[in-house]
Amino acid sequence: MEDDRLVIRVPVIAANWKMHKGPTETRQFLEGFLPGLHGDGGSPEVVICPPFVSLEAAVAACEGSPVEVAAQNMHFEEQGAYTGEVSAPMLVELGVDGVVLGHSERRQDFGETDENLARKMVTAVSAGLTPILCVGETEEERRSDETEAVLSRQVLTDLAELHDEQLERVVIAYEPIWAIGTGLTASVEQAEEAAATVRELVRTRDAEAAEKVRILYGGSVKPENAAELLAPADVDGALVGGASLSPEDFAAIVAAAPTS
Repeated sequence: MEDDRLVIRVPVIAANWKMHKGPTETRQFLEGFLPGLHGDGGSPEVVICPPFVSLEAAVAACEGSPVEVAAQNMHFEEQGAYTGEVSAPMLVELGVDGVVLGHSERRQDFGETDENLARKMVTAVSAGLTPILCVGETEEERRSDETEAVLSRQVLTDLAELHDEQLERVVIAYEPIWAIGTGLTASVEQAEEAAATVRELVRTRDAEAAEKVRILYGGSVKPENAAELLAPADVDGALVGGASLSPEDFAAIVAAAPTS
């Protein structure tokens, strides 16, 4: 069967900077990165995800370019007594395009639950933001052959409150926790199998949405392994951590993405 992935699913290459780069470094990065970026029809969708304090600088620097900007988290309420939190309307007002939700560091270090994520997904989509939902298993869960069960719980619960017609607006990033910041990387076979599992889970909700939703791989993606990891039919891009802090390395990963 002919692979029509590139016709219906434009690859996404997203840079998750985590707690790196204030506004000055953000502007410097984009001054070096943007001039070499080609925004033609065959190029992947590129997303920069800086810390909250750097969002405004990123949006300003990316204006007029094909690069989109996403936040790294948000609250599910539009406003209220939630000290230290940021709402979807605030992100929209800044000109932000999307938001990363459910990263394993948020789940493990800050107690993020699937039930909260389900509420955040609805809030993001309703506000016009593209959610990049992160899912993935720990090393112990992988050794115990629980990967499929973990992905099933996370994907189905996190998407539970969305209407079927909203599902195609979601980007899902499979990030095995044991490969984040460890130098370990999932094999191509592991990435392909997990991405296919995620797509099948979406298909249990809506077959058409399952063909349109973009599924990314994340976990020690580097210029040296990007082309191989991005090759499987069900992998539609990458969520890049450490390597995205270098404009040269991130540009190389963007260049490795399949093109139409």
